Amino acid sequence: MKAEWKITVLTSALLTLASGLWLMGSSVSAASAGQIAGTVKLDGTAPHQKPIDMGKEPSCAAVHKDKPVTAENVVVGANGGLANVVVYVSQGLTGNEAAASSQPVQLEQKGCQYLPHVVVVNAGQHVKIVNEDQTSHNIYPQATKNPPWNKSQPPGAQPLDATWANEEIAIPVKCNVHPWMRAYIAVVKGPYGVSDDSGSFKLELSPGTYTLTAWHETYGTQTQNVTVAAGKPAAVSFTFKAK
Repeated sequence: MKAEWKITVLTSALLTLASGLWLMGSSVSAASAGQIAGTVKLDGTAPHQKPIDMGKEPSCAAVHKDKPVTAENVVVGANGGLANVVVYVSQGLTGNEAAASSQPVQLEQKGCQYLPHVVVVNAGQHVKIVNEDQTSHNIYPQATKNPPWNKSQPPGAQPLDATWANEEIAIPVKCNVHPWMRAYIAVVKGPYGVSDDSGSFKLELSPGTYTLTAWHETYGTQTQNVTVAAGKPAAVSFTFKAK
């Protein structure tokens, strides 16, 4: 009986110790997480975005009959926030953070537009390209650091699956059938953020010191150093000058 009692006590103690260690590990892991919360602004007046005439493709023109679309090379929100800016880590990554995500990213062709206008993927990450239109498209990523390709995708076709092995910021994408269709695919290593129409973006990073690069299709690139601490978001802001 005494032996059984000792085994029960010992088992309970071991379970308590294991539980404590697990909780400690979870707390350390949560506390060690870091984040960058940033904004991107445009200083000056945004250029006028030209309306897009889709008259040569009636099925797509009908999609936008109530709200004609414009070019997207400079998209600015009401507060001066600049959208479609890719912010990535250009220096300071560790091996684990530079690993490619296993989740595919989707690029849609809908209403004779590429959605989203700017796509960001890790090197080696899969991109699923979907044709939602009633017309054929010809997808042409004009890569220079990766092999370029040019593929047709008729309506109802299966999604195209693509990957890019090398960093390239950014690859212009066009459709040879519809010359107004433009997009960019930025191939990076590690965490990244893309600014929305308020200019906001976020990156999840381990504590450390990094160099961030912000890229925009019209205004080029800027870099900035930032130190990320555990449990406290680092604030970063980029400002591009209007041309």
